Amino acid sequence: MDTITLWPLAALAAASLLVGFSKTAVSGANTISLAVFAAVLPARESTGVLLPILIAGDILAVLVYRRHAHWPTLLRLFPAVAAGVVAGTVFMLWADDEAVARSIGAILLFMAGVTLWRRRARPRPPAEEETGGPSRGGRLKARTYGVLGGFTTMVANAGGPVMSLYLLSAGFRKLGFLGTSAWFFLIVNTSKVPFSVGLGLIDAQSLMLDAALVLFVVPGAYLGRACVGRINQKLFDRIVIGATVLGGLQLLLR
Repeated sequence: MDTITLWPLAALAAASLLVGFSKTAVSGANTISLAVFAAVLPARESTGVLLPILIAGDILAVLVYRRHAHWPTLLRLFPAVAAGVVAGTVFMLWADDEAVARSIGAILLFMAGVTLWRRRARPRPPAEEETGGPSRGGRLKARTYGVLGGFTTMVANAGGPVMSLYLLSAGFRKLGFLGTSAWFFLIVNTSKVPFSVGLGLIDAQSLMLDAALVLFVVPGAYLGRACVGRINQKLFDRIVIGATVLGGLQLLLR
């Protein structure tokens, strides 16, 4: 990290701005930031640098959407997510960069395919309001997405697309989606910090880089908040799924 030049640093700054935007507008766009960090920095180390940036974005998103979270959904997900985080930590003990990237890419593409198939087979039930929760639960679905979300967020900070697909499949609309997602990732990402420190992914050097990059999260979050009201629900869903597919392909084919 001592040898980062101007243009790679500019790319990291742009990716940090996109983190802020994704946290307050389109969650799946985080995969682009993940790809930029992994391209500029070594893949494993990039996850440790990106995590504090994500937490900063989570804090801003909670400040904006804190009233729109659906807590029954969060409480249903957390036990499975914890299991996924533990599994991801074990995986990181032996996996190299290529194994990490391809595993996450395959999972994201699979989950995007499942979501598209479910939406084609069964029309999404209309939500009663913008902040409404899911119309159908499904413990098995929550556990499956929860474990995958915990695993992918621990391994590559790539839990956003997995949880986005779960919230879309559960019938959340924009504000409920963003509020539930904001609280989910603030809690989960904060809980990952001790694991990342233990794995050597976060250290004094990575935090110094974070101190410079976190300044770009704030304007990104402001831009996302300004844009989200102009994105209709159908376009919002398509952007989330499209960002998931692109992120999965990037990780699988890198």
